[in-house]
Amino acid sequence: MLKLLGIALAIVLPVRFWVAEPIYVASPSMEPTLRTGTMMVLDKLTLRMRPPRRGDVLSFRSPVSDFDMLKRVIALPGETVEMREKAVFINGKALEEPYAVHSRAGERLEGDNMEALVVPEKGFFVLGDNRDESNDSTVWKDSDGNPMRFLRLRLIQGIVRRLPWA
Repeated sequence: MLKLLGIALAIVLPVRFWVAEPIYVASPSMEPTLRTGTMMVLDKLTLRMRPPRRGDVLSFRSPVSDFDMLKRVIALPGETVEMREKAVFINGKALEEPYAVHSRAGERLEGDNMEALVVPEKGFFVLGDNRDESNDSTVWKDSDGNPMRFLRLRLIQGIVRRLPWA
C-alpha cells in the first residue's frame, strides 16, 4: 500500500508543480466567460514554450495584494494601450472584444478612461471580461496610491483552460 502511495505521489506532484493543476473561478470578474465556482485547469507548460498572447486568460499572483487572480491579456509588450469611455484602443485602433461586458454601462467608473501608455518589456495589460466588476490593470495602485497598470511576467502562473467535460 505504501509503495502504491509513493508511486502515485511521484507522478501527481511533479505534474501538478510543472504541468497542470485544478483551479476554480473565485470571483465574477471574468463572467460571463468564466462563471464563479467553475473548475478549470491551470496550464503551466504552454508558457514555458511561448509568451502570453492577446486573448489568453491567465492566472497570476496579484501585483497589489496577496491572492491569485484570473484576467485576459489585452495588450502586449511594446504596444500602446488606451481606454476611452470603456473602450480599449491598441496602437490607436479600437480592439474588438465580443467577450467584454459592462454591468454598469451608464456609470463612469475609475479605469473607464486611461491615457495612452506603452506596455513595458515583460509587462502585460490585463482586464477582466466583466469590466465594471474587475480589479485589474485599470485600477491597480501601489501602497502610495500610484497606478500600477501592468502585470509583470514573473507573477504569471499559467494559462487557464476549460476542462474537456465542462
